[in-house]
Amino acid sequence: MFNIKSMTVKNFMSVGNVTQAVDFNRNDLTLVLGQNMDLGGDDAGARNGTGKTTMINALSYSLFGLALTNIKRDNLINKTNGKNMLVTCEFEVSGRSYRIERGRKPNVLKFYVNGQEQNQDEHQDDDAQGDSRETQAEIEKLLGMSHDMFKHVLALNTYTEPFLSMRANDQREIIEQLLGITQLSAKADRLKELTKLTREAVTEEEYRIKGVQDANKKIGEQIDSLEKRQRLWLAKRDEDIQKLADALEALKDIDIDAELENHRLLTYYYADVKRRDEANKWIRSIEDAEKKEEALQTKLQREIAALKEHKCYACGSEIHDSKQEAILQDKEKQLRESALQIIASQGQLMDHMGVLAEIGEIGAAPKVFYDTLEQALEHRNSMDKLTTQLESKLAEVDPYAEQIAEMRNTALEEISWDQMNELNRLREHQEFLLKLLTNKDSFIRKTIIDQNLAYLNARLGYYLQQIGLPHSVKFQSDLTVLIEELGRELDFDNLSRGERNRLILSLSWAFRDVWEGLYQPINLLFIDEMVDSGMDTSGVESAMAILKKMSRERNKSIFLVSHKDELAGRVNNVLMVTKENGFTTYGTDIEVKA
Repeated sequence: MFNIKSMTVKNFMSVGNVTQAVDFNRNDLTLVLGQNMDLGGDDAGARNGTGKTTMINALSYSLFGLALTNIKRDNLINKTNGKNMLVTCEFEVSGRSYRIERGRKPNVLKFYVNGQEQNQDEHQDDDAQGDSRETQAEIEKLLGMSHDMFKHVLALNTYTEPFLSMRANDQREIIEQLLGITQLSAKADRLKELTKLTREAVTEEEYRIKGVQDANKKIGEQIDSLEKRQRLWLAKRDEDIQKLADALEALKDIDIDAELENHRLLTYYYADVKRRDEANKWIRSIEDAEKKEEALQTKLQREIAALKEHKCYACGSEIHDSKQEAILQDKEKQLRESALQIIASQGQLMDHMGVLAEIGEIGAAPKVFYDTLEQALEHRNSMDKLTTQLESKLAEVDPYAEQIAEMRNTALEEISWDQMNELNRLREHQEFLLKLLTNKDSFIRKTIIDQNLAYLNARLGYYLQQIGLPHSVKFQSDLTVLIEELGRELDFDNLSRGERNRLILSLSWAFRDVWEGLYQPINLLFIDEMVDSGMDTSGVESAMAILKKMSRERNKSIFLVSHKDELAGRVNNVLMVTKENGFTTYGTDIEVKA
């Protein structure tokens, strides 16, 4: 429920610096009369210009920032004081309390929800807050009605252009707003924004996917380049491995261990051959020496025998002198020395024969591939080197594999079309809904009109009957209004002033019923001099009866602004608006703390 509780007014139009308060939470019918003391008051019957309509203008200004009538904002400021204009309004919606403070010079717009000020910004000055469109949009969203709807549902005023006098397009806007079709337009506008955002999101997603594709393409090219280099590297490695393996295999054809052993044995073999040859040489030499010594001994023995017979061994002549003995002794000495030499030679011979026995049968020389041990050792070194190189080559890590894997796993981004598909589905759905909302022939609009227009016509017919207007007034399916009397079609201007006022009142009440049925009940209703203007006694009585019933049965706070003092006897409450010394008061002055 939209429950307007109270309002305070200061320096607004005829209200001066003393804050005036109005209690709207009354649930009864209140007659608002004026008393202009500056024009003589009751004694002079001065009822005009007291500020009765000022109250409605102030309420309109507090809620919408606009007067009910076409008054410029700066002209709403009290002319005498010229500043510090401030209007506050407290109300409830669905159990939550709200407060609006709005003023000029300085500009003020403060909005409170459950006592907490909204849209506060420490960097925002009063002027900026006073012109805050966001705050006003939030307020109007909460109220659920436009300023035009406010003038036709909540605050009827004689200066407001009657609905049936408005242009057809303006009438249509009011009816569409009333029936909820305007909400379709608002939803369509919102949907247009959402569709635009979705299209932008689709475009953004396309750019994102294109960016990912381009990035993936470049990364793919890098991966291809790396893979090409990898293949070349692997081929070169395999080639090197094969070459090393082949070289190693070729070297393995020679049993290098046996080769080295044979070279070792060959050393021994040659040493033995050398010893053998030397022993044989010595043996031959000793044997030759022995033969010479034996020949020498034979000779010496023959000569000694000759000398013993005192014969010369050379000529056979007799020798008997001392010389013979000396020669004999010398020959015997030589013989002994030769014998000793033979004995010594025999020892040497036995030694060499022992060497031959030790050496034994030498046999064939060990077979070797290489001529020298150094060559065989070089073979071994080559095998060891090749083995090391082969193991090292086999152990080499692919320098590209990890980089390629890293780029595939992390650099390459997987492209998901889920978001794009979802956005396209959302866009298509939004565009479909937008057509439903914007197409004048859509079944949604037709359904809303068919459902609610019948109720509007029924309530309008009810109030026309209650207020005593015999005319038939009915909204058509195209939202135009048909006025008939006894089968004759009429224009609104064909009606008398009193008939027009009866129709205006009935139409407003019907609007209100539809509004409350579709949206939320409203506790407050202003009727400003509509009953005074041209209505006969019967019309006034009928209107008063309807208002009383509405107040009593539906708990409405109804303020009936009038010049007719005689109506005071028909109501329980009278609010006297007094103007004195140029300022308006509403009976109760309150102090508002700064």
